[in-house]
Order: sequence, then structure tokens, then C-alpha cells
Amino acid sequence: MLTRENLSDAQRIVVKVGTSTLTHATGKLNLLRIEKLARELSDLANQGKQIILVSSGAVSAGMERLGLKTKPKTIPEKQAAAAVGQGILLHIYEKIFGEYGQIVAQVLLTRADSVNRKRYTNSRNTLMALLNQGVIPIINENDAVSIDELKIGDNDTLSAMVASIIDADLLIILSDVEGVFTANPQSDPDATLLSEITDITPAVEALAGGPGTLQGTGGMYTKIQAAKIAVNSGVTMVIASGAQDGIVRDVLAGNKLGTIFISKENRLQIRKRWLAFGVRVSGKITVDTGCEQALLKGGSSLLAAGVAAVDGDFELGNTVSIVSGGGRELARGIANYCADDIRKIMGAHTHEICDLLGSKPFDEIVHRDNMVLLV
Repeated sequence: MLTRENLSDAQRIVVKVGTSTLTHATGKLNLLRIEKLARELSDLANQGKQIILVSSGAVSAGMERLGLKTKPKTIPEKQAAAAVGQGILLHIYEKIFGEYGQIVAQVLLTRADSVNRKRYTNSRNTLMALLNQGVIPIINENDAVSIDELKIGDNDTLSAMVASIIDADLLIILSDVEGVFTANPQSDPDATLLSEITDITPAVEALAGGPGTLQGTGGMYTKIQAAKIAVNSGVTMVIASGAQDGIVRDVLAGNKLGTIFISKENRLQIRKRWLAFGVRVSGKITVDTGCEQALLKGGSSLLAAGVAAVDGDFELGNTVSIVSGGGRELARGIANYCADDIRKIMGAHTHEICDLLGSKPFDEIVHRDNMVLLV
């Protein structure tokens, strides 16, 4: 398990860099910062480390070439800008990394690559083959073809998914913020940086705001969600400022920069990782205290008797989030019943299901073999 003290031991490292880090205030690419990042990552590759770069910036690069002054508002316009910008951005990376003797490869992913288990596995095989040949994969979401239903959501989530897929040791997210603060530092002068987070509790998630808030959109909310994916996949994650020169080197040296999320010791098996993070969550099941305790002990399936509430309109076979009464996500799993049927049988004993539904195809709402604990 990686901590501040032994981050230099990380051998397979995913670095995510956001658009704000790669561009000037004008929206144009910051070539000096890109060059410094490429040089730093190339030096790590020369040390024998395997490097994966998850890069934003395609839309901005396309906007510059197309002469657009403001960011496109519609999906087709964004896709058009991304289609133009992807080639430009890769050409810049290829040129700069090439000057330091490194070979790069572009890999574009969509949500479908993680939802479909075969494509999930194929993505892993491709990335591993590139790494084993000494290539630095440069990854982005395939904005030119993704639509809202297919988008992974943002490159924070994408980087965590990639780190999970390839069994990375460390994920470093370079951002325009230094890390996770006790409050919004832009509005609260007393806000302090949290150097280390060992458990992503509801209180920690609350610090980041929500997905619909100004603070959360494209900001700390998505990074906390990425951290949940990373740490539950056995990957330590660090959020740090991308504006600081040599930041990756300093993080690996163990300097107290940014916020580190300590990974859980046991890596999930590939199927479990796909189940937990590769598939879109379709609904939520809230459990009572007794059921929560049974789940946390491990080895228990989710039974109807322990269900307190059901949110969403999901079908049999969909992935659902299992949460405590306090709202903390405990697990994810594949539902054996649709949402309407679970509402009819929640709180009931297993032998009562047949009377309530007219049949009992399963004893369990979610079987333990199809469940992943997240705490």
C-alpha cells in the first residue's frame, strides 16, 4: 500500500491533466507547461516506470484552430471542435515526447468501453500491451462520438477508470486547485488543505459540493468520485496543483503537496471492478442498521428483510447502489428483482416473497457473488 513515505516505489502511474492546466486564460494551449510535463513524464519513463497520461484539451485545441471565441454550447459543436482538436493535441504531444525519445499512442475511450465487459477487458489488454512495449498511452474520452448517455462524464472519472483497468499503483490528478479543503477556499479565508484522506465518508463528499453545484461541476465533486473508484481498486490517488513546475516529481518524492487518498489494501478482482465501476448505477437501495452491519462483516447477501427504501426505476439485472440510512454508499451489486417488485417485498422475510409476488425466482435481492463492498 502506497503512502506519502513510499510513493517513489510506484511503478505504474496514471497522470491526469485538465484543460485549465493545459491552457492559458485566453483558452489557447500553454505550450511551455505541456513541454515541462512531457519532459517530467519522459524522465520517469527513463527510470523504468510505466506512464499513462490522461489528457483533456481537445476541445480547446479545436476551438483555437476553428477560430471560436467562446466554448461551444451544443454537443454536436463540442464534438466538432474535439474532432479537430484531437489530432492537433496528439501532434503536439508526439512532437514533444519524441524529442525526449518517447513513443506515444492515442487511445480514445467511451462509456461503452467500460459498460461492455468484453470491451472493458479488451481495453485492458491493449493498454497493457502498449505499456509492455515502452509506449506512453495518451488517453482521452472520445468526445467526437460520445453523447450524454455514453460519456464517462469527465476525465477525472476516466483517469480513475483507466487506473483501475490497468492495476496502476498511483493516480495523480493535476488540477487548478491544490487539493481538498475544509471549505471553499475562494469564499472562506479559514479553509485549510486536507493533506491525507483515508476514508471517503459522507462528510468528505459534502466538502466537494454536489454535481449540480457551481463548486461541484467539473470541480472537486468529480475528483472525489474518482477517488472512490481509485482507492477501492487498490490505487492510491493524489490531487495536486498542475501550475507548479515539477509537481509530479515532488509528489513522488513524498513532499506534502495536495491531498492524498490512501488506497484500500485489497485490489478488487477484474470482474468485481467492472461490476462496481464499469457499469452505470441504475438505482439505489437503502438498508436498515441490522442489514448494514451484516453486509459490513462480509459474506452476506442483501435480503428483502433488510431493505428500508428503494429509489429509481431499475430492472432485474441492473447495477444498484446499496446505501446506509445515513446515505453512505456501502456496496454495489446486480439486482435480482426490479425496483417495483423490491418495493412490494422490502421488509419481508424470504419465505413471504412468493405470497407477495406470486413467485420467488431468487431468495436474495442482491447475491453476495454479485456484490462489491465499498467500505
